[in-house]
Amino acid sequence: TNPGFVVRITQAGLDYAQEQGIAILEKKLAQLKLPDISGDTRVLRVGKVHYELSRLRLRDFHLPYSRITPVSNVGLQVSISNAFAELDGDWRVKFLFIRDHGSFNLKVENIYIKIILRLGSDTTGRPTISTSDCSAHISKVRALFSGKLGWLYNLFHSIIESRLRKILEDKVCENVAKSVHNELQTYIRTLPVTSRIDDKTGIDYSLVAPPRATPKSLDADLKGEFYSLAHRSTIPFSPLPLAFPSDHERMVYFGASSYFFNTAGIAYHKAGALVFEISEATIPKEAGFSLDTSVFSAFIPQLEEKYPNMPMKFRLSTPTAPFLTIGPGGISFQPIVDVQAYAILPNSSLAPLFLLSLVRNVSAVINVRSGRIVGSLDVGRIRLSLKDSAVGTFQVRTMQSLMNILTSSTLLPRLNARLDEGFPLPLLDRIQLSNILVRFHQNFLLLGADVRFQPQ
Repeated sequence: TNPGFVVRITQAGLDYAQEQGIAILEKKLAQLKLPDISGDTRVLRVGKVHYELSRLRLRDFHLPYSRITPVSNVGLQVSISNAFAELDGDWRVKFLFIRDHGSFNLKVENIYIKIILRLGSDTTGRPTISTSDCSAHISKVRALFSGKLGWLYNLFHSIIESRLRKILEDKVCENVAKSVHNELQTYIRTLPVTSRIDDKTGIDYSLVAPPRATPKSLDADLKGEFYSLAHRSTIPFSPLPLAFPSDHERMVYFGASSYFFNTAGIAYHKAGALVFEISEATIPKEAGFSLDTSVFSAFIPQLEEKYPNMPMKFRLSTPTAPFLTIGPGGISFQPIVDVQAYAILPNSSLAPLFLLSLVRNVSAVINVRSGRIVGSLDVGRIRLSLKDSAVGTFQVRTMQSLMNILTSSTLLPRLNARLDEGFPLPLLDRIQLSNILVRFHQNFLLLGADVRFQPQ
């Protein structure tokens, strides 16, 4: 199945994610708990020596150089080089009848760490991440012991250093796996699989396949489908393939297909949200006319005879969901609207007058604000035709200007107010977008942005 919505994280975006992640990992590694060490060894001219190293404390752990790269069919590789750490602790020694203790300092340099992160998705379409491989190599360890018998430890420091090196290498990967599972996996699950928009509709952003690594980016294919909360049903058409461009100017790109927007039309239509009423109360004063039969009797003489000076009401509805197209020139569509006119009788009941079919060219302006797709509609002149009449036939062409004013002054502001509230993009928690780019391509809208992460 083709996705209705695509998210691409470029190398610049991955580099930013790696920068944030390494800062967190650095703090985690600085909190490593190391076990006490003890053992026996033989020292030339001294004999058998029993040693203990305890209260091992990491003073700092620095990861100055790191790189993240996509790995095809797997996920991501994080490479860390020239890392260094420093720790101290207490020593205790016993040989023959002699016992002594003191402190020591350990400098660990040239630490190399390689982490493979496997990306996938679960049965609900949520992203998953796990450590599929981790290796740590320490090439340089220097221990310095103080105390009366510090000279003795320095005689067999290579044994001590070797044991500490092995413990640190194991603990680093153990801590990495724990951080990926506890922190990173928890964080990426903040990606909204479904987003409730209002009391009528929601958006399905579930993954249709595991995230896909390419040499230059990480791509995620999402369902990208609006649905009615009350009447979710199968969409009668499929998403078209998206010829996603190789743009890499921004950290992240979103590809919203025409399928994505057209399912919005279906969802709102099914939910009954594309029904609007126009009455005297909804017409702004600057429109310059009252909504009553005396105004329309100029076009329909029978109105004055049957319903003299009575207020009117219009009910606008779409017989079918609007269907839009996206091309390099932008978004455009021609919604068909049924306009049912009523006279409001003295007892407040409604008398049907006539039913018009209204067709109008509409274009949309799209932007991104506060992590939401926002928009506004611009409309051309309307075309009217008469579908039914209870007041005789009449020339609808003469009514065109009046209906144009009526819909532009009442319906359009309501639609634009709703579009200005926007629809949420699939963003992880505490992510802010900036430097927005908007481009139109065949069958989809491309949104680009840089990313900023807000730590807790």
